[in-house]
Amino acid sequence: MATTNDIKNGTVLKLEGNLWNVLEFQHVKPGKGGAFVRTKLRNILSGKVVDKTFNAGLKIETATVDRRDYQYLYKDGEDFVFMDTSDYDQLTVPGKTVGQAEKFMLESLMVTIAMHEGSALYVELPPSVVLEVTYTEPGLQGDRSTGGTKPATVETGYDIQVPLFLETGTKVKVDTRTGDYLGRVNE
Repeated sequence: MATTNDIKNGTVLKLEGNLWNVLEFQHVKPGKGGAFVRTKLRNILSGKVVDKTFNAGLKIETATVDRRDYQYLYKDGEDFVFMDTSDYDQLTVPGKTVGQAEKFMLESLMVTIAMHEGSALYVELPPSVVLEVTYTEPGLQGDRSTGGTKPATVETGYDIQVPLFLETGTKVKVDTRTGDYLGRVNE
């Protein structure tokens, strides 16, 4: 058991039988009345985000979550197979748990998987990944680096918006949180 004073970003709380990840927290001490903690929580299984307020000093239950680095190996039907690089154990994670991360995962990508009581809660990707553009319409004469965008498909099958001057075969950096184009990668 912990108290509301122990709440930090990334803490996993056990509330009403569900696991909630703390996205934001703020300790508030108003001039009148008791102190409280205002939080923004994300349900780990459903992804639903809610605001919740706790009175200061209230006892809360935290969940023990083990975060470890794994290497993505391959997709097996609806499931994804990862390998722990320290002991080479393989872990199969359901597609529902991987969720939107699938759009940015290439084989051999290093990810962090949060585990609780032997089951995977979520897959955390690096902030950005480098992907190759597999298809985009050809650029036209006069296209500049500033200006409009066009759709492009990257090697994972995900569609992003890229500047008009980019061509098929170009490697681009993509933000894994928003899916936005971050820049061209020169190798």
